[in-house]
This record gives sequence, C-alpha cells and structure tokens, in this order.
Amino acid sequence: MSKIATAFGINDALKKLGVLDVNMGTSTGLNNFGSGETIASYSPVDGALIGKVKCTSETDYEKVIETASAAYKNWRKRPAPQRGEIVRQFGDKLRELKEPLGKLVSYEMGKSYQEGLGEVQEMIDICDFAVGLSRQLHGLTMHSERPGHRMYEQYHPLGIVGIISAFNFPVAVWAWNTALAWICGDVCVWKPSEKTPLCGIACQNIAAEVFKANDLPEGISCLINGDYKVGEMMTHDNRVPLVSATGSIRMGKIVAQAVAARLGKSLLELGGNNAIIVTPDADIKMTVIGAVFGAVGTAGQRCTSTRRLIIHESIYNQVKDAVVSAYDQLRIGNPLDENYHVGPLIDTDAVGMYQEALKKVVKEGGKLIVEGGVMEGEGYESGCYVKPAIAEAKNNFEIVQHETFAPVLYLLKYSGDIENAIEIQNGVVQGLSSAIMTNNLREAENFLSYAGSDCGIANVNIGTSGAEIGGAFGGEKETGGGRESGSDAWKVYMRRQTNTINYTTELPLAQGIKFDL
Repeated sequence: MSKIATAFGINDALKKLGVLDVNMGTSTGLNNFGSGETIASYSPVDGALIGKVKCTSETDYEKVIETASAAYKNWRKRPAPQRGEIVRQFGDKLRELKEPLGKLVSYEMGKSYQEGLGEVQEMIDICDFAVGLSRQLHGLTMHSERPGHRMYEQYHPLGIVGIISAFNFPVAVWAWNTALAWICGDVCVWKPSEKTPLCGIACQNIAAEVFKANDLPEGISCLINGDYKVGEMMTHDNRVPLVSATGSIRMGKIVAQAVAARLGKSLLELGGNNAIIVTPDADIKMTVIGAVFGAVGTAGQRCTSTRRLIIHESIYNQVKDAVVSAYDQLRIGNPLDENYHVGPLIDTDAVGMYQEALKKVVKEGGKLIVEGGVMEGEGYESGCYVKPAIAEAKNNFEIVQHETFAPVLYLLKYSGDIENAIEIQNGVVQGLSSAIMTNNLREAENFLSYAGSDCGIANVNIGTSGAEIGGAFGGEKETGGGRESGSDAWKVYMRRQTNTINYTTELPLAQGIKFDL
C-alpha cells in the first residue's frame, strides 16, 4: 500500500469491504465469476496499484445468466413489500459501511472523500425510497364500455436487468437502478466500469451478505467485469430484456442500436453539456457558488457538470471577475484530504483529452482567462491532476458543442432578453441539466415553460449539479431520454398489462360489434 493509502486508512477500508486479500492483491469478491484476463485498478490519487480483478469470459457470462435466471423464478414470486424488506436491510448495511465504501470510491475514482460519502448516501437514500415504493407499485382502474366488465392495469417484473455504469459514479448509479429493479421483482447483472472494478466488487459483497443472511439465491445480484466486450454480451442477449447504460453518447448509441435490433428495452443516461444562464437579476454570490462547484466538483467529471456559463452582457465582466477570483482560491490535491477542493482526473487518458480541449478552444478563436495545465511535483506523481480552466468562447465552437469530461468552463455572452439566452443554452445536442440564476419571476417561468429549457432537468437559483433521488433523473436529445431514480422511474423496470374481467353470463364485444353463432 502507498503512503497515502496507509495514512488515510484505505487498507482497513478494503478489509472491511472484503474486497482484497491484501497479501495477494487479487479480488476475493463473492459471486465474482471472472476467469478471463486480469485488469488492474490503479488509484488516480497517487498512481498506486490497489488490486487486480479477473475479467468475465463467455463461459463465466453464461454461468452468471443461468444463475440470475434461476434466482428470478424465486425472487419474482415474493410480494413486493417482502422484497422491500431486503432492500431495507441492504440500506442498513450501507449505513454500517458508509465510511469505508466512501473511502474506496474516493481512492479508486479520485473524487473528494466528502463526495465519496455523498455517493454512498445516495445509495442509502434510494434504498429508503425503494422500500416505500415497494408498497405502492400501483396500476389504474378504468371504466369499461361493456356492462358487467371491469378493466384495470397492473405491472409485472421484466426479468434480468443489465446495468452498465460509468467510472464517475462507481456505486450510486448502480444503486439507483438496482434498488428499484429489486423491489419490482427483477434480478440484476452489473458491469461496472473497468476503471473502478473494486467498487463493484465491494457493493456485490455487501449485497451477497444480505441475500445469504435471508437464505435467498445469490443470482438476484450478479457482477461481470471487463471492457466493452463484456458489455456487448449483455446488449446482444435476448435473455436480458432491459439494459440500463450510463456513459458517453458514443457508447449509448452503440448500446441502443444493439438492444433495439433485438427489440429489447434500453434506459440511456448519456452525456451532458450543461449551462447556467445568468441574467441581470441574478444573485452574483449564489451564481459563483453554483457555477464553481458545478464546474470543478468531481474535477468536472459529472454528467451534470457545468460546462457553459451564459452571462448577460450587462453583468458579464462582473460575473467573470467573480468566478476567476473564486478559481484563484481553489486548492488541488489528494481528495482524501478535506483541505483540497479538486482531486485528480480518472487517468492520464482523461488528462490528454483535457489538454486537447484547451488547445482546440484557442485554435477556434477562444481565449483562456484561467489557463489550466497539468500539476507537477510532490503529491501529483500520478500525472492525473489538472488545474480547472476557464475560456471565453462562442456556443458554435466545435469544442463547446462537445462534452469534455474535465474541469473546463466556457463563458458565453448573450444580449437582449431571456429568449436569446435560452436559444444559446438549447443550441447543443445534449439535453441533461440546466439552470438559471435570476430573481425575476417572469424570466424563471419562461425558462421552465414549454418554450424554455429543453433539458430533462431545469433548475432555478441552484446549479446544474447535485440532483436529489426523489426526482426522476435523466435528459433529452442525445442524452438518451432515460429516467432513473425517483418519481415514477420504476415503471421502466416492469412490463404493463391491461386486464379485462367479464362477470356476466353474456359476451358482448367492444365497439358494439355483433358476432352471433
């Protein structure tokens, strides 16, 4: 273990989570069927090897699907409130292990320890939400046009739900899907990001312990590890009726085509190019807090990270100066040390994309007003630490139209009324999160109207990042149209069935059709 891992208790956290045999440095996770090639997990915090995991081979995958299919026949028969009780126990286990799991998230992914704890709290919150929901999986009743008939609808589980998650939220997004799928009566097969495989094994161990204690089959929660080839096994598999995929637009299009080709269902949560509109009636102090956290939180590696700040020309310089001043106060370093605001990017490939974005914005005519750059020297040996950058740009720049998964914020100027700002905001292919900073009621309502933001999330006087689990999370356009977490997002994990009951001795046909024998 490295000095940082030892100093911040990573070794103890891994032991509590049952993730590693610290002498071997290899995975010992329950239900980990990997027998393929080995992938290594290196921490972006200090570049140290955390552990190694075996990838899932085709033979392993078949065993997983068979195990999940058998478990589904048992799990679907249990009343939803009983399934909710298991989710409650899982949430309680997460409460017990919040600190070590939060540390692993921070160390393996690179986000701040506070954000790691927050991610585990999201898991706990969605479990609480799902427990309540397990007694509310309701349908509707409808009046029949035929006398003596009753119509209603009900929801049934789908079967196996495949989950493909991204590195930036290595545990929470899985829990968003899994907690709901479980109470709906589904079983889950999860392929975590190959960049954060140990977080996946830790969660699988926690779930397996709960199922074992309740004498339930282990296949209710299954884990497969590896790169995109492992994910392709699920996306092409007719035995997996729903695939929930979180990641880039490029990845999402591949998944969508593969699943659609077999007429399966997909839930897509893809990229964002999120903007905050700042009007002349904005509270500048609130704006700065929302914009800076949105842009640099998780080192700009959230799908809801603030990429664009659209500022009215009358206050442009005032807002620009305030944001630049706030950037001067940012401290970059070890995310386990709570004295720092910004941790590393996930790996050196991400650093390369960050550097390329800065070159492109200048080449297209933009101006770097906070130049950024790669951090060097003591504490930055992993090569993954970069300085958050700010560029003055235009919305039609090619680089501004794309999502750069790094702390790069583009300042855009608008003139005239709020409709002009909304047009700029909507002028990208992504449609995830959006926000407006204003104390003007008319501006706020216009932003939220049918002619306003075209995003799945639209906020007033808060930033683009930091959604609560109670609301459905997701976006429109090339963000994919999927919805996870709260509200009625549970319906995607179930199939709808309409039922008609005739309690008479006659058999009238609908629409008054006559068919006499």
